[in-house]
Order: sequence, then structure tokens, then C-alpha cells
Amino acid sequence: MKMKKLTSLCGCLLLSMCMGVGAMTAPLSAEAAAREKVILDADMVDLFDDGIAMMMLAESPKMDLKGVTIVIGNTWVETGTASAIRQLEGIGRTDIPVYMGVNETVRKDRFANMKEEKRIYGRGHDSHLGAAGYPQPASWQAEYRKNYNDEPVMNPQKEHAADFIIDTIKKHPGEVTIVAIGSGANLAAALDKAPEIAPLAKRVVYMAGAFFCEGNVMPTSEFNVWIDPETAKKAYRAPWKEQIFLPLDVCSKELMSHDDFKDLESRIKSDRFKAMWENHYATPLFRNDSHYATPMFRKDPSFKNYIWDVLAAAVAIDPSVILESETLPVDVDDQYGYGYGQTMGFRGAAPEGTQNAKIVYAVDRAKVWKMVEDVFNKL
Repeated sequence: MKMKKLTSLCGCLLLSMCMGVGAMTAPLSAEAAAREKVILDADMVDLFDDGIAMMMLAESPKMDLKGVTIVIGNTWVETGTASAIRQLEGIGRTDIPVYMGVNETVRKDRFANMKEEKRIYGRGHDSHLGAAGYPQPASWQAEYRKNYNDEPVMNPQKEHAADFIIDTIKKHPGEVTIVAIGSGANLAAALDKAPEIAPLAKRVVYMAGAFFCEGNVMPTSEFNVWIDPETAKKAYRAPWKEQIFLPLDVCSKELMSHDDFKDLESRIKSDRFKAMWENHYATPLFRNDSHYATPMFRKDPSFKNYIWDVLAAAVAIDPSVILESETLPVDVDDQYGYGYGQTMGFRGAAPEGTQNAKIVYAVDRAKVWKMVEDVFNKL
């Protein structure tokens, strides 16, 4: 009789404990389920701008960064992979996988002809050539050691970036946001292999294009599109549920001032990111047209520069950041000539095959900058 009572009592206690555990874990599960699944597709560089965009997504309690896919653009995939890994290690997020992707453009002679193209068709205010401006590295490991004088802790995944994009969207239909801040090559490769993924994704947020303003690297073209217009056209014409563009139309308005630069610099505490900050701003990436290799923030208090990809990450995290936008069918000029790489929004009749996209013209700077500061407070 005593044994039965004891067994009964233990059973009640065990049931209570299980119910208690369930009650404690349920809110965490609900919170995890509410986080938006996101893939970052980037031509990664240290800190501004791709690196900060990545860390904003990685650190936001609203986002579940499923992986970072590296594409050719600002950098070769080897350089971008090393950069992504170095920064994820620095913020303690080695759980976020990195995938190496497409490392070439559709036009095989693209890089060889860029300078001549600018001579013939004109150039914009920025002579940036991205990966075309330096030799392809031997490996991502070699780039890591050369750039950071250290050994990597994590490694990229063996799966190709395009396959990861396909698999993730199919595993979570209607739930995955893609933040695309490089060339269109990885998205195009995924669409070539599995075109059915487009309507299965939740949305795509791009930093790309110059719709109703001048370009940067060419008179009418923005770099992320211009470097590989054919893949951009394929990506933008896919039947995604929603496309949002953060083009130069808004990026040209949201600039980092000298005061912003100094404020962010003062927030960095780790030696890893202090070195990255110093080296980053000593490179030709941050410059104006007449002082290409000069760290202008150090020399000119009036100098300002773009924050580009940060805006796309901010919109993905909090769409209320958008203050002004217009939804139009969009397209890319992929015919080699004066308008090669130009993005177009059509207020009248649009070409057959184009898809609607939200073109952002203004954002809430205070909200964006708060997200940036939150990242720097942890560096």
C-alpha cells in the first residue's frame, strides 16, 4: 500500500516536472519561431558595409541568420569568405555557416574590358573595380592569413551557396528572406537550377541599382548590377513574392559623416575589430574620386561616405524603416553599350517579363543608426 502511494506520488511529481519544463520552454520556442529566417548573400568586405550588415542580421533578436553566401563582386569569393569568417569569429557566431558561391561573371572577358568600357562609355564618380581590381587569390585560407596574420577557427561549408539557398527555401517555404547585397550571380545560379524557389521565398531585399538618379561606377549604373548585369536581370525578373530595392536613390542620401565615423570608432573595444577598422579605412574602398588611395576620414573633416548595404539589412530587420517608396516593374539593361547595367523602373508600360518591386527613396535614419550603434557596442 505504501509502495503504491509512493509510486503514485512519484508519478505526480514527474508529471508536474514535465509540465513545468514545458511551461518554461514554450516561450523560448515561440520566440525562436517568431524570428525571421534570413539568408545573407554578399560580396563580403570587412565592417562597412557588408560586414556591418551581416553583424546586424546576426545580432538582431528578430532575425535567424541561417547562413551567409559569398558571391563575386566587391571581392573575389576567396576574399569575401575569409572576411565573413573573421568577423563571425569576432562576434562569437561561429554557429552561422558560410557558403562559397559563384566566382565569375557571365561575360568571360568582363574584368579584362572594364577599364576600356569606362573609357568608351563614360564613367561615374567612383572608379571602383571590385574583384576586377586585384588578382584572384589562391585560396580563402591564404587570404585569411595574409589579411589577418592569424589562423581561422571555422571553415566554410562544402555545399555550394546556390544549393544552400535552394535547400533552405524549400525547407522553409514562405518563411525565408534573402538579403542580397552583392552581384546577382548566386541567385541566378539557384534559379537556373531550381526556378520553383522564387514564389517559395518570403521576399528579397536588395542593395542594388540606380533607378532615378545617376550611377556610381558608370553614368547610369550602380556597381552591384554593373559587375554582372545578366545575372541581375535574371534575379529581378524571377517571380518572387516581394522584392525591395535599396538603390543609390536612397543610399546617396544616407551618408556617414566625420562625426559618425569618430563616434563609431570610439565604441570599438576588441583588438580584432580595432585592427580591422584601421586597415579597412586605410584601403582604397573609402575614398573620393580625386584621392583614390587616401583615408579621407582621417584627413578631411568634411568628408562623407555611403553606408550602402547597411540599409538593406535594416529594412529586413524592421520594414518600418522605410519612409518613402514606390512599387514599379523593374528591369536591367544587359545589352553591352552605354546603358549596360542600368536599372529601370517603369511608370508606364513595362517590358514583358518584368516583375514588380518596391523602390525605396527614404528611410528613418535614427532607426537605422541605432541598429548600427548596437553592433558597434559589441565589437
